[in-house]
Amino acid sequence: MNRHWLSTIVFSALALMSLSGCSEGGTESSPPAQEGFAGLGAQAEGFAHADASTPLMFPDDHGPHPDYRIEWWYLTANLEDESGEPLGLQWTLFRQALMPPQERPSPSPWASDQVWMAHMGISQQDTHLAAERFARSHSAQPQGQAGVIALPFQAWIDDWTLQSPSDDNFERFTLNAYSGEGEERFGYELTLQAEGPLVWHGENGFNAKTVEGQGSHYYSQPFLTVKGSVTLNGETHEVQGNGWLDREWSSQLLTPEQTGWDWFSLHLNDGRKLMAYRLRGGGENGGDYLFAHLFDAEGNTQQIGTDILTLTPLSTARVAERDIPTRWQLTLPNAEIDMTIEARHPNRWMPTSVPYWEGDVIVRSTPTQEEIGVGYLEMTGYE
Repeated sequence: MNRHWLSTIVFSALALMSLSGCSEGGTESSPPAQEGFAGLGAQAEGFAHADASTPLMFPDDHGPHPDYRIEWWYLTANLEDESGEPLGLQWTLFRQALMPPQERPSPSPWASDQVWMAHMGISQQDTHLAAERFARSHSAQPQGQAGVIALPFQAWIDDWTLQSPSDDNFERFTLNAYSGEGEERFGYELTLQAEGPLVWHGENGFNAKTVEGQGSHYYSQPFLTVKGSVTLNGETHEVQGNGWLDREWSSQLLTPEQTGWDWFSLHLNDGRKLMAYRLRGGGENGGDYLFAHLFDAEGNTQQIGTDILTLTPLSTARVAERDIPTRWQLTLPNAEIDMTIEARHPNRWMPTSVPYWEGDVIVRSTPTQEEIGVGYLEMTGYE
């Protein structure tokens, strides 16, 4: 077993506890800085590596890639309840390989070579609730406490499930996830329908994250309409809005020097979508690495931004004893984009095993301050 990797990725270490069952909740911890945020810059000998020579293949790539070290299925949604009050939610399932393929034990009730972690969160006004679960599995046994099947698509950990009702290509889903008991219970039951195509980020779906070439296979379904019910603060509300589902897998996502990222997924009122991020470190001469992908309602790329993108923090809020940039300016001059992005509320800290900030945002035109969209912002690595 790759003990070095177990010591650098937090949820892999916690997975050793899953020998006695699944858990919810977590404690704050941080991996060694020399291996990048959450150990994602650690060396990955023996694992498959993401690059542009491997094209995306569907429906197989909707499923797991156990020969790669890490991957996730990540959904965010900007919703409104029946009174028009904004509400944000996310659900993420992570898979982590504990060892390279050649070191894996034979399947048995006690043998595990994969560990799973899932997060869920709901935000409305000053309320922000989050939960976390862990599980383990063997790559040769697809059924179990947690896993993913490509066709028909199913992703689950215990009774948290994201699945398609038929053999479609990531077009229809149901999502069910609840946590807590009695008056403390919160969660959602949703249906999701794709109204546009899958979008690939980067060359053949390979999205570089550093000038050295580390990166991930990365595609999205950003055209989801969402309906259903959300339970929060002892009440259940009908909701509807837009969703964004990301898929990524890699073995070494970052360089050891990269300490975290600021990632945006934006639904613009004119039908366009924008994915953008800033990785702190990994750029030219030790600077930041930035990337943006702007595309229209049919999924056609309108702008790829690297050197021409700017992401500038405008103000911070004190959250979880950290200074978190909750208001940003984003520009893509060649696409005539100058926007201000602001958190609806600073209280969106995820107190999970790998803690981070994640929440819904409002997008405004910087020159006019007119609201031009909504979206989600995820920020990691803030100490």
